[in-house]
Amino acid sequence: MPRGGIGVTTSSWTSGYISEVAYTAGFYRELTPAILDLAALAKSVTAQPATGPFAMCELGCGRGVSTNVLAAANPHGVFHATDFNPTHIAEARALAAAGGMKNVQFSDSSFAEFLEDPSLPQFDIIALHGILSWISAANRATIVAFIARHLKPGGLAYVSYNCMPGWGAAAPLRRLIAEFASLRSGSPLNRFEKSIEAISRLKEANARYFQASPAVGERLEKMKSQNKNYLVHEFLNQDWNPFYHKDVAAEMAEAKLTFLGSAHLLDHVDALNLTEAQRTFLNEIEDPELRETTRDYMVNQQFRRDIFVKGAVPLGFFTARERWQEMRFALSIGRPDMPAKVNGSLGEAAMQPEVYGPFLDALASGPKTLHSMQAIPAIAELGWARTIQALLVLVGSGHVHPCLDEKGDARRRESTRRFNRAVMEQARHSHDIQALASPVTGGGVNVDRFEQLFLLARQNKQPDPPALVWQTLSTLGQRLIRDGQAIATPEENLAELRTRYETFADKRLPVLEQLGIA
Repeated sequence: MPRGGIGVTTSSWTSGYISEVAYTAGFYRELTPAILDLAALAKSVTAQPATGPFAMCELGCGRGVSTNVLAAANPHGVFHATDFNPTHIAEARALAAAGGMKNVQFSDSSFAEFLEDPSLPQFDIIALHGILSWISAANRATIVAFIARHLKPGGLAYVSYNCMPGWGAAAPLRRLIAEFASLRSGSPLNRFEKSIEAISRLKEANARYFQASPAVGERLEKMKSQNKNYLVHEFLNQDWNPFYHKDVAAEMAEAKLTFLGSAHLLDHVDALNLTEAQRTFLNEIEDPELRETTRDYMVNQQFRRDIFVKGAVPLGFFTARERWQEMRFALSIGRPDMPAKVNGSLGEAAMQPEVYGPFLDALASGPKTLHSMQAIPAIAELGWARTIQALLVLVGSGHVHPCLDEKGDARRRESTRRFNRAVMEQARHSHDIQALASPVTGGGVNVDRFEQLFLLARQNKQPDPPALVWQTLSTLGQRLIRDGQAIATPEENLAELRTRYETFADKRLPVLEQLGIA
């Protein structure tokens, strides 16, 4: 999951990183301060509360969507971000300006230049999403130096990267993609597509590599329908390194960091990922880095979302319990749409109605603290350990989100209102940004282009939102897609929009209202 290649002509400022193709404009939920705070609390470690003043930095911010969303949703925080690509930074700054945000600064400095920037504060959080595996060893060393110099004692560093052994079988495929692409001319997108065509012919010629690794062939076929901008950044950069967790932990130790846990909260729930025999084996390993690396072999981990801490301060049981009880939670999807199963490394696991139902029923009417939910007999009867596990599953699966305190809600609503309006205005001509900022959670919520346009029409007090959306699309010569086919006539397009709007108003709008977005 890189931001922004072998065989490409590079200049010193790109350092072999793809610059001709823009990276995707995604929002990455794991960067949300409230999520990182919850992950630390799950390990009974003190972290900077997301509700108080804090400073956050994102290294390699791409097009700046995550940092912009978080800055809008957390006006009490200060945000700095950098990306080597000036086009990305120009776009990020334009979005911040359109959203009226004053608490975010974007730079197109290299990591080495950013390290020496005297204007930077000390940070409570430093985040790198999709960076580490796609940069040189020299840049990794600079990042470690940056964290050592700029992360506060007690601060958190979020670092995600491709890892072994999950990439073991597919790493040769990546090498082959890059090698074939290096022989082609033209844009990175064109070279990538020609490379995939060549390797598909190799597979059809019954190369034994694909016979020995059927999952690699499936991955190759899947690429043909994936976002090509993303794939170019994933596979064609000059540097591409899947790491073992133990080696990353050793590098981070040079900045006085120790591993805290995963930002993917489902990883905290062993029952979803490990057999009893595997848990027993892991518990016999004394070295924490080797234990975590061994766990990657058990689940065949391919991508890690690690949180490191600069000086872990443990919380006592009662202090941790109090912080859990004070935390608010909110539904991210409608109560009727809640799935009956959740996915872990062991496969699908049923979400028992008697365990999860009471939480979902309580949150259906709006955000609530754990303390207030514990007054519900069905939740109180679960006991403390099962209650915490249930919340980790609900948040980790994306169905529930931790919230900020109600204090400061008015300020956050004003900030997110301005920012979301700017994003929704962009949706009139683009589907790039598919997240809006929530003043309730302090994070982002996935909201697709049509939902954004419906919200924009409602804000503009339009009596017929589907008709206004169709007017926008038709002016641009665009049509809706249904079952993989473009819908032909204006009447059919408008009918489809009306159907989608009814579903939106019935299912999505109530959730967005509770999250302070609508």
